[in-house]
Amino acid sequence: MTDHRLDILAALADEITARKAVSPDQSYTAKLLTQGVEKCAKKLGEEAVETALAAVLRDKAHITSEAADLLYHLLVLLEASGVALADVMAELARRKAMSGLAEKAARPKD
Repeated sequence: MTDHRLDILAALADEITARKAVSPDQSYTAKLLTQGVEKCAKKLGEEAVETALAAVLRDKAHITSEAADLLYHLLVLLEASGVALADVMAELARRKAMSGLAEKAARPKD
């Protein structure tokens, strides 16, 4: 099994939580968090687009860099929204128990 180093993701989530107590003048993370969910969501969207564009260019180093930015901004948005990374991981574990097609079919229809 590949070592995906998910401990780094968990440690980053903890660091983001800790940055809430730091002055926005001293921390980019704290600044984002004080700007609210809307700003955090906007940054996540920007990073998602940049990651997708890097993928289209098939530039692995650029994809890697943008994906790191994307994961960071996702964790910031989760923190700003009051959603724990552990809850997201639990949802992924729940979904792993069924096929992707079955999981998608079981989602509520809008």
